[in-house]
Amino acid sequence: MPQIVPRMSEIELSQRILEMAKTGVYRESIFEAFQPLATKKQIRSAITHAKQFGLYSVRHLRDTDLGTYYEVDLVKCQSFEAALKADIHLPPDDDLAAQILASTQTIRAMLAISGGIALGCLLLGGFFLITGHLQSGRLAWISAVSIGSIWALQNYWARSHVRY
Repeated sequence: MPQIVPRMSEIELSQRILEMAKTGVYRESIFEAFQPLATKKQIRSAITHAKQFGLYSVRHLRDTDLGTYYEVDLVKCQSFEAALKADIHLPPDDDLAAQILASTQTIRAMLAISGGIALGCLLLGGFFLITGHLQSGRLAWISAVSIGSIWALQNYWARSHVRY
């Protein structure tokens, strides 16, 4: 009776590949290690995902029998580990790079909208003050300062974490 071996998810495979590559590993060794746990296509896909999180090839150590030699950029790898600890679940067939690009574009759009609203409130407050509506002008300027402060905070966080 054949023994059923549980399959690993692509994220788990990527994480294990990154762990192996911290000390350096050849491509063929990766395939041998995970052959019972995943198909070659899944392993290749996991290697591709791992490259987005710090896995890179060392050209001068390439072997004709063992293939590409991989190592890890520890800074990128640590950001990947932080993402895993944050329990981020990715859809199985989606492109991670496309998701990161879409997230970055969404953050930029949100910052542009909040900055635009703050600027609009500032101009509206000035208009109200010029036309003699002091209470409305003050309220608009207070809104502009509040929204502008939120925009500045979001902009700071986005620049320190997203690096776009």
